Amino acid sequence: MSLEIPSSDPREAFPKPPYPAQKQELPGSEALMQPRPDFGEQTYQGHNRLQGKVALITGGDSGIGRAVAVAFAKEGADVVISYKDEHEDAEETARVVRAAGRQAILIPGDIQGEDHCQQLVQRTTSELGKLDILVNNAAFQKNHQSIQEITAEELDITFRTNIYAMFFLCKAALKVMPAGGSIINTSSVEAYQPDASLIAYASTKGAIVNFTKALSEEAIKQGIRVNTVAPGPVWTPFIPATMPEEQVTKFGQDSPIGRTAQPVELAPIFVLLASTESSYVTGQVYGVTGGTFLA
Repeated sequence: MSLEIPSSDPREAFPKPPYPAQKQELPGSEALMQPRPDFGEQTYQGHNRLQGKVALITGGDSGIGRAVAVAFAKEGADVVISYKDEHEDAEETARVVRAAGRQAILIPGDIQGEDHCQQLVQRTTSELGKLDILVNNAAFQKNHQSIQEITAEELDITFRTNIYAMFFLCKAALKVMPAGGSIINTSSVEAYQPDASLIAYASTKGAIVNFTKALSEEAIKQGIRVNTVAPGPVWTPFIPATMPEEQVTKFGQDSPIGRTAQPVELAPIFVLLASTESSYVTGQVYGVTGGTFLA
């Protein structure tokens, strides 16, 4: 006779493939996804790790960025949410941040331009008084069957969104961040195990790992730590907006855990890296990959 031990872990209830077939247009909407991602409104519990801090999060309207914004707010931080033009998703993120008793400032615009990146930092400091945490999370990706399908324009958009913006924002932030500040960049398992269908995106994620390690050496002289989180498959709007429907239905099932991550499962690592609990951590890559090795 086998003995089944009941689990009290809410993650056991997270959905597993197959997912419903679905297709969206870029950039995708979290409100239209089935099943809806868990971004932590009910499942993330804060412990005042970021009390009184101010964070700027790019791509904070949905996906990982939304989960990080909600977790930061529940930990006591005010949040500036940078996003392109996904107003409905951004307003939902702001609603949950404000429900946690923290300020949420929404700033739409295209981070491909250096001027806009500088304005994001300037508005953060002018409206909230300071900038303690910068999360470079926004990204662009598209799937292709061949490198021949990738235009020069798409390649430029991918690098300007994923790398140039990170460079511009870090450059501006380092002028105003105090000692004890934290910069957290979102890379990917694609930096280590790239998929040929994501060659442009994967190339930028490899560059982010290198950028993070190099910048950490300079930034720590100001007392600012720089690290990167490398997710595996995560259930975000990018998935139905960029992948063929047949791939969406089985997305994440090849990971050792057998499913995608929910955005809320990424948030604790960002909180750790933003808080003083990681005061001796810089220049590091934190994998949240469901068991896939970063090698």
